[in-house]
Amino acid sequence: MSSPREHSLTTSHKLEYGYKRSLGPVLSRFFTGIRDRKILGARRADGTVIVPPKEYDPDTSAALDELTPVGPGGVVKSWAWVSEPRRQQPLDRAFAYALIQLDGADTSFLHVVDAKEESAMNTGMRVVAAWSDQATGAITDLSFVPESKNSREDAN
Repeated sequence: MSSPREHSLTTSHKLEYGYKRSLGPVLSRFFTGIRDRKILGARRADGTVIVPPKEYDPDTSAALDELTPVGPGGVVKSWAWVSEPRRQQPLDRAFAYALIQLDGADTSFLHVVDAKEESAMNTGMRVVAAWSDQATGAITDLSFVPESKNSREDAN
């Protein structure tokens, strides 16, 4: 008698999204800013700034179309260390994912901190934007590094 497994049908499967998402007017401006080495947030009616920008206020549903520069520095509010990055992660070496409240923003931005080692990370530390050599308007054009005296001088 044959086992049930001998009569099973199998096939390969690849999960993917076969379409591209349109960014819309707000995120298009955000990513154009990234290409131009600027980080933009959306100003809400109450004056607070959301980063990354949204097209609609999450509390009032009002349209948001006023973008304002934020950063390039900010404060780490929380973080998690990645000691062994996987192939699809943004860096090929150890790094931190961090919630960063950029200067001029009222929300935290989840992004990458390229710290040399875990001991260089702490909640409350300042970080500054670091840009790829060839900016294309992708979120991977941007990472953050621990702020140093030199990075403050470079930003001025």
